[in-house]
Amino acid sequence: MADTRRTAQEKLAESTQTVPTSSAAQQSDNVAHALAGAGGGLLSMALTYPLITLSTRAQVESKRASSSTLAAARRIIAREGVSGLYAGLESALFGISVTNFVYYYWYEWTRAFFEKAALKAGRASKKLTTVESMIAGAIAGSATVLITNPIWVINTRMTARKASENEDALPGATKAKAPSTLGTLLALLREEGPARLFAGVMPALVLVINPILQYTVFEQLKNSLEKRRRVTPTDAFYLGALGKLLATSITYPYITVKSRMHVAGKDGPKENMFTTLSRIIREEGYSGLYGGIGPKVTQSVITAAFLFAFKDALYAYTVSARKKLAVRKL
Repeated sequence: MADTRRTAQEKLAESTQTVPTSSAAQQSDNVAHALAGAGGGLLSMALTYPLITLSTRAQVESKRASSSTLAAARRIIAREGVSGLYAGLESALFGISVTNFVYYYWYEWTRAFFEKAALKAGRASKKLTTVESMIAGAIAGSATVLITNPIWVINTRMTARKASENEDALPGATKAKAPSTLGTLLALLREEGPARLFAGVMPALVLVINPILQYTVFEQLKNSLEKRRRVTPTDAFYLGALGKLLATSITYPYITVKSRMHVAGKDGPKENMFTTLSRIIREEGYSGLYGGIGPKVTQSVITAAFLFAFKDALYAYTVSARKKLAVRKL
């Protein structure tokens, strides 16, 4: 009986280290990655959100784009209090959780497809090639953009709202109460219509190249490191930071264009991605495309580093819990 139980446990351990063979097992593994990604994204977002606020304000307030990060932080705190650095945090945490869940689910689904294809083709390694990593990132990124864009429109509105409302407020004047996420959503639907929830979709789809670059660099460096030793959460921290640094530095102008389109009001000019890009260059010069890049790159790199570290740790914990649960059922 003991030998039988030990053999069953050994088979179970082996099964968790290979590509899941059944659709149910693969589905479970995809969900585990998605939950780990959502949890990692939530924790990393909470840690770095003030930098997101500073970056978003700089992107949408062109006349403030030249101010330093420290000066911008002091101005926000003096005008709105410390809570001003966390404007829109509620929608951001919800948004990053949904975004990462959707992204990691589709990424792992696509990766599993390529790995199974590699095994069937008799390829020496089932690890994703550079092209396969890019395709997986494109599919996951496109699905994520279409599903979560309304969440980020609301978040950008809430993050930028306080600055515009209090810009011309008289000293000592009563500050307007910040609307909730639901209140912002209902006001947008009532005043501008449902279509406005998909403002900035085109630049967002272009920005799919950001996670493609990020995850391609991460996966290839991780594969190279795994040939020598096991990848730890600390390794994932640094690999994730490097991938995000490269991706954000390259795609930042489109991040600015997307933010501008998110906050465009119903009475403003209806511009598409290329018109917005051209206007920013014409009115502000090429430097206008890089407003807030300092805090954005810092936030993106730190967030990505913590995300990969947290995700790997949470995924390992999830797999361990599944093993223990399966052993108890034997």
